[in-house]
Amino acid sequence: SPPWNVPQLSSHLGVFPEGQFVAVEAPADRVVGMAGSLIVLWDDYDMRMTWRDFTGSGMFTNHDSECGRTLYGAEVMVDPSMQRRGIGKKIYAARRELVERLGLLRIRAGARLRGYHRYAARMNAEEYVIRVANRKLRDATLSFQLREGFHVMGVVSGYLAHDPESLGYAAIIEWINSRVATAEDYAHRDPKYLPTVPQIR
Repeated sequence: SPPWNVPQLSSHLGVFPEGQFVAVEAPADRVVGMAGSLIVLWDDYDMRMTWRDFTGSGMFTNHDSECGRTLYGAEVMVDPSMQRRGIGKKIYAARRELVERLGLLRIRAGARLRGYHRYAARMNAEEYVIRVANRKLRDATLSFQLREGFHVMGVVSGYLAHDPESLGYAAIIEWINSRVATAEDYAHRDPKYLPTVPQIR
């Protein structure tokens, strides 16, 4: 994907500064990770929409802090040379803390299926996600997010255009803020995306 440009990043900071995170390596003062997010009123969207729809074409101008209860995770990235050092976990923890502080209901995002291109000839994207959820396959992005407490809501096509790794497919994922959630907020979970619990005999 093209990198974020200055007008986009300036727009993010203008509409929702507290939703933008940067990980900096000290003492070199080098940026090694970042995350961008906005608040949306989920009822205004269809789960099958694209990344561009959810992010106002990358400008976050659709940010709705007055009516929205969903933090939409538009982007998370860590410098490849700094991965597996806990930076991603700290970024995700910062997002959860933000949701709890603002009293939002949840985080939702599109998890691009980074490893799907290797299996596309053998299975459809939904089967791939089910296998990842049940730890029969590993996806570098989705497996990490599932370990961070997210669950899969569904699988969509065309989420990211021209992505050769995901072939455009993404899993729509959700983390629920248990401090404000009700039983009804958990009721929509589809059991086919939940890990299978072995039966003890």
